[in-house]
Amino acid sequence: MYESSSVGELANQLRQELNRYSPGGKLPSSRALVERFRVSPVTVSRALAQLAAEGLVVTRPGAGAFRAEPPAARAATGDTSWQEVALSADGADLVPRTVDASGVLASLAAPPPGVVEFNGGYLHPSLQPERAMAAALARAGRRPGAWGRPPVEGLPELREWFARDIGGAVTAAEVLVTAGGQSALTTALRALAPPGAPVLVESPTYPGMLAIARSAGLRPVPVPVDTDGVRPALLADAFRATGARVLVCQPLFQNPTGAVLAPERRPEVLRIARAAGAFVIEDDVVRRLVHEDAGPLPSPLAADDPDGVVVHVGSLTKATSASFRVCALTARGPVLERLRAIQVVDTFFVPRPLQEAALELVGSPAWPRHLRSIAAELKTRRDTLTAALRLHLPELALPHVPSGGYHLWLRLPDGTDETALASAALRAGVALTPGRPYFSAEPPAPHLRLSFAGVAGPAEITEGVRRLGAAWAEVRGENRSTSTGRDGSLPA
Repeated sequence: MYESSSVGELANQLRQELNRYSPGGKLPSSRALVERFRVSPVTVSRALAQLAAEGLVVTRPGAGAFRAEPPAARAATGDTSWQEVALSADGADLVPRTVDASGVLASLAAPPPGVVEFNGGYLHPSLQPERAMAAALARAGRRPGAWGRPPVEGLPELREWFARDIGGAVTAAEVLVTAGGQSALTTALRALAPPGAPVLVESPTYPGMLAIARSAGLRPVPVPVDTDGVRPALLADAFRATGARVLVCQPLFQNPTGAVLAPERRPEVLRIARAAGAFVIEDDVVRRLVHEDAGPLPSPLAADDPDGVVVHVGSLTKATSASFRVCALTARGPVLERLRAIQVVDTFFVPRPLQEAALELVGSPAWPRHLRSIAAELKTRRDTLTAALRLHLPELALPHVPSGGYHLWLRLPDGTDETALASAALRAGVALTPGRPYFSAEPPAPHLRLSFAGVAGPAEITEGVRRLGAAWAEVRGENRSTSTGRDGSLPA
């Protein structure tokens, strides 16, 4: 059993027993807890620390642990209704300033126990390089100066590693280390477009990016994609119609479709953007989630961009852990200083121990082994999910099977209620993501996104599809009864 699991279990057991003690009452000694629960002294110490952090226990060195006194009653809640006026008083706003985080929370919120997590946005713990990350963090903590203040742009060695990873003529001087891809996208959009401006986005696209754009007061304008990526002719039309100066695109394993920008379209996209005097924000955060059968990958657009059109976002997070938030924001020319200034104002810098740990991780023999391992695992999971869907749910169209990324994009029959299907699926024990949040305007059809990275393995994928089949039968049955009447007769 993992140490973290033992700590959580012991903390839960102690939490349930606290009512046996009066406030201020002393809990059994650490030695007694070790003997009773057959765990290590470290586990006991960490469990008590967790309860202390929750305000349930007070620990006193040399005396032991005691049940905490109940908190004082809170003062009566005040009247916060005035905030509705304050938050919406500026009638000049071109875009509402309310922030819809539902699309982001869909991949961050953990489903209830026993629910198959087809909505996850990160690797399952069994796929994460936990030992390699722990070893890297331990080594990083022992480096001289590891806890000092880093350069605001990031450690030079880490910036150099990201520059080599992009390739082309990119140099370390053009790289900023940021705290994850979401932070990098936020910085880039704030730097490149003023409030009220249009920004071109792929349709469909990552809901988190749409949330960033809208929270910054920008107007997302959709440009359709197909299995070869964003469509150049429609992209040129969108630039002409809107006067936009920014395009956000994901040329490799696009979220949610899994499309890869076709070789002949790559120079076209850069040419069209350059002619429009516009920047291309290249979201390249899933590059390391390539599948075993993908073959050679195309280089980032940034590697073929001498004119500074591309602002590149690359990340280590997707291939490691949601908490390993180390990313690179790369740009050439005067825009780099604006990006740097916004990042400094917003976050100062990424904590140095995390940057040092990233250097230790990517420089260790465990890193290439990990990448090979997840390439094989993701292919197995993709194939398992694809086969199960085709066997049990052939009504759901799968227009493209990607060779990278962590999800499938399904086209539902016309008239399907995505929300009803998602609710029925959750009742059946499977969490999934409806397609509506991936569109910045009215969607052309109903869709679902199913992730295969956050589940425990192939067996859970198969069980999840079985449960989804039951939910689909329920929703389809309701649709039929609505159109024909509960007794099968046609409505009057």
